[in-house]
Amino acid sequence: MSRVKRGNVARKRRNKILRLARGFQGSNGRLFRTANQRVMKALCNAYRDRRRRKRDFRRLWIARINAAARINGLSYSRLIGGLKKADVRLNRKMLAQLAVIDPTTFSSVVASTKN
Repeated sequence: MSRVKRGNVARKRRNKILRLARGFQGSNGRLFRTANQRVMKALCNAYRDRRRRKRDFRRLWIARINAAARINGLSYSRLIGGLKKADVRLNRKMLAQLAVIDPTTFSSVVASTKN
């Protein structure tokens, strides 16, 4: 059987990993073996955290809306239920921004749900 020399393929594969590992500390960014492990771990974390970011922001928005709703004498769940019944179509991100940036407008939105 003939010998296979992997010249370009192997070097390109290693360089691709080392490019991804640029900026990692110590041997994690210089040596292929450890860089490969760190890159695989980093890619797993990135994949997981892209989904987690959506959850975290939703939790933040809900906390902000709840705090602002309680200032206006309503709980979060009653506010959201009232918005659904009043057919007010504002998502949680927009409600949270209203609560932080423009509390008077948020109060008028809360007042529309109380009716």
